[in-house]
Amino acid sequence: MKLAGISTALLTLGCISGGVAIPTALDLTSAEISPRAFSNAPDGYTPANVSCPANRPTIRSASSLSTNETAWIDVRRQQTVSAMKDFFGHINMSSFDAVSYINNHASNITNIPNIGIAVSGGGYRALTNGAGAIKAFDSRTEHSTQTGHLGGLLQSATYLSGLSGGGWLLGSIYINNFSTISNLQTYKEGEVWQFQNSITKGPKTNGLQAWDTAQYYYDLAKVVAGKKDAGFNISFTDYWGRALSYQLINATDGGPSYTWSSIALTQDFKDGKMPMPLLVADGRNPGETLIGSNSTVYEFNPWEFGSFDPSIYGFAPLEYLGSHFSNGEIPSSRSCVRGFDNAGFVMGTSSSLFNQFILKLNTTDIPSTLKKILANILEELGDRNDDIAIYSPNPFYGYRNATVEYAQTPDLNVVDGGEDKQNLPLHPLIQPTRNVDVIFAVDSSASTSNNWPNGSPLVATYERSLNSSGIANGTAFPSIPDKNTFINLGLNTHPTFFGCNSSNITTGHAPLVVYLPNYPYTTYSNKSTFQLKYDISERDDMITNGYNVVTMANSTRDSSSSDWPTCAACAILSRSFDRTNTQVPAVCSQCFEKYCWDGTRNSTTPAAYEPAILMASAKSAGLKNMAVPGVFSLLVPFVVLGVWFG
Repeated sequence: MKLAGISTALLTLGCISGGVAIPTALDLTSAEISPRAFSNAPDGYTPANVSCPANRPTIRSASSLSTNETAWIDVRRQQTVSAMKDFFGHINMSSFDAVSYINNHASNITNIPNIGIAVSGGGYRALTNGAGAIKAFDSRTEHSTQTGHLGGLLQSATYLSGLSGGGWLLGSIYINNFSTISNLQTYKEGEVWQFQNSITKGPKTNGLQAWDTAQYYYDLAKVVAGKKDAGFNISFTDYWGRALSYQLINATDGGPSYTWSSIALTQDFKDGKMPMPLLVADGRNPGETLIGSNSTVYEFNPWEFGSFDPSIYGFAPLEYLGSHFSNGEIPSSRSCVRGFDNAGFVMGTSSSLFNQFILKLNTTDIPSTLKKILANILEELGDRNDDIAIYSPNPFYGYRNATVEYAQTPDLNVVDGGEDKQNLPLHPLIQPTRNVDVIFAVDSSASTSNNWPNGSPLVATYERSLNSSGIANGTAFPSIPDKNTFINLGLNTHPTFFGCNSSNITTGHAPLVVYLPNYPYTTYSNKSTFQLKYDISERDDMITNGYNVVTMANSTRDSSSSDWPTCAACAILSRSFDRTNTQVPAVCSQCFEKYCWDGTRNSTTPAAYEPAILMASAKSAGLKNMAVPGVFSLLVPFVVLGVWFG
């Protein structure tokens, strides 16, 4: 079929989709959001040739952490000591003095708990639910350090990981200089997080919305075309990442010069005043559509892009992606490239769900006529490999540690980090070299028919850790029951600990996992992954619900939840108790008896899972069983751009 012939009609359909306009005047002097991370790309969105530094960039082995991360950890871990003392200072642990415990062991930092936080994927549902969790964990949030709350957990953490929608959350926080969620929620002209205006329409300026939308797509296309004109392969994700940037980084122009590696240049990050952000994506081999459980899992940290998996087992310097590496080096005849790691492109890479739409097309709520058109377009994109993020040239080309498959391909095909079913970004947090003790896993996955979690991401990570093909590569993970057990035993309705008894884990060092599944405390928070428009009140209701999810409604969920902060504190200290040969305090033994999965299974097919709003006095925001709106209006405008400029 001739795609160009339907461009105008499709663009019109995208422009007239519903939305509420937002103002666009940006006030960088605002007290709400500090000036953003460095706008340091040499030529905006277009990667550019630059002189290589004296120590030319190289690919390093994944056998250890980078020298950058090792040096940073030394600084960060010292910062977490005082943060933990503050955190334990407002937690009632009965007769056990947790602050004195930290003081007594602080001289050996390896004895102090090493905390990770993971935020799942799931579009704006995951962003807002995850934002509520981060808001609850942040001591800067008003009232978060009062009795029943968990403020200070964020300041005590070493790592914060995200993928897809959770990755949008991380990117928006960090590129905006580790802003608080409260500040990102502030309704102010021209600021980010104005989700009442759909990403398919773009920000409102001074004209009619239809005119503004046309200008928005023209600007997206013009910027991406610059990358193509410079000789770089482009893909669907370039447009998607640019669109995300308007909502998450800078509402006026999408911040085309902001890079992910610029996070490492900010002074507060250098000083260890925030956790390290880790973004997760998956590899997809050429010609494949489905992502298998043995796919390569990539991570983006502030310095590097790469994988601990044996298929790559190496890391490239993030700042110099786009350079022509060969056998781990940039030949002397080649210049270096900077600006490829655009922050929006990195976030878009972790959320490239588009190749899954082909597989799910028949189940989406799209009129049959439009479904046929959309199917043809997606097939065309798939044939051209435009439904993935293209990392070209491949930094691991000819690299000695990479398998032949990866070392001989000129491009890397990288896709949504949840496509291997590991929709919680646990992979970077279970690497033995990072020695994470406890992971607070915030799961907003749409694993059931009604968009609620059922433990599936934990199951996927556990099964991968047992994979006999070698893809696990020394990682260990606590035993996890099947997803039917999660529903039948209610493990997806409240916090649950996995891996409480470390002596039962024989495959290596595995963290204790605190599972925090999305649940309707004060609103139906099971919005579709493809809902792209949230009124401000709806956005804030979702964030409030996420706060309640991780705090058990500030310990008021029921008569037995008053001990929840105490038990969260016990989870943090558990592995540290093992290392210091400290007898588990009675209060923690009671907590583990209450919150740890006891190994019981019930794998029978459960009834339909349809939880009701828990806090009966709270108003409901939305319908219990959310439909799947917005898929067509999401895809069409970006497909058109690919047709016009591809």
